[in-house]
Amino acid sequence: MTLHLDPFVPDRDSATLHSWVVEERARFWMMQDHTLEEVREIYTWLDEQPTHHVWLVREESGEPVALFQDYEPTAEEVGSTYDVLPGDLGIHFMLAPADTVRHGFTAEVVELLLDHAFADPAVHRLVAEPDARNDKAVGLVRRLGFQLGPVVQLSTKPAQLAFLTRQAAGR
Repeated sequence: MTLHLDPFVPDRDSATLHSWVVEERARFWMMQDHTLEEVREIYTWLDEQPTHHVWLVREESGEPVALFQDYEPTAEEVGSTYDVLPGDLGIHFMLAPADTVRHGFTAEVVELLLDHAFADPAVHRLVAEPDARNDKAVGLVRRLGFQLGPVVQLSTKPAQLAFLTRQAAGR
């Protein structure tokens, strides 16, 4: 399967993302009660920020299968909760809802995202901050080789800090 990153275009892609974030499985994105217009407004704002980037991961057919965001940690609340190092890059990602289990699919998406993030030689470490109550997300970052840091309290959630260096990612 061939996957590629496509820049998120709020006017084109917000309806797709809205359909994902209102599902129960996405409750940790804290957007279940958001309207389509609210999702569009948030992602339009993100699109305007030089410190944030948003993409859809698409299959060769064009079908969106995941959302990927990166950001400069100092531009987010999380950057005030740990010692941000030069070369840190914050990340978020969400898989699209799927009707069938696709063995190895998450690993394939993650490989694409790691390749993309570490393609920039200035990036030395990825920083993830899943909701500490989201056992699946915390388990995933551990399986991916992230080293767990402290749990910090953000305004919206208790966040499990997790760090993945370029070397640990084999990049």
